[in-house]
Amino acid sequence: MTTKQSSSRWTAQMLRQAASAGSHTGCAACSALRCPGWEALPSTFEETALAQVGTLRETDGAAVEPTLDEYHPQRSNYWSEDAPIAVSYHPYNRCDIWACKSCARVFLRYTEYGGYYVEPRIRAVAGDLVVDPE
Repeated sequence: MTTKQSSSRWTAQMLRQAASAGSHTGCAACSALRCPGWEALPSTFEETALAQVGTLRETDGAAVEPTLDEYHPQRSNYWSEDAPIAVSYHPYNRCDIWACKSCARVFLRYTEYGGYYVEPRIRAVAGDLVVDPE
């Protein structure tokens, strides 16, 4: 897997393939990230260990606001480790795709803008959880 940034929007299939090709457990550079579900990006993590490789955001220039609807057909929730990674649903439709420069482990990242805070969040990608229900 290359760590060269892609400006085009990835599909669910592309994300699944990248997750399958990369490490599932991490390496010395990224193993501190234990994020099977969404977590705050640790402030002590050396972010230069990751490189942006793509995005799930709309890139065609459309001014359409991404949906805030979430996809949880099996009664999971936003924080669940087994929540599906539904690329066209929130928060995935606001994510960029990052990979460890050393082992190609794949992560999704976005910034949560709450009423009183800004929090960068990260989730490791498990290929078997990636879905595209549309």
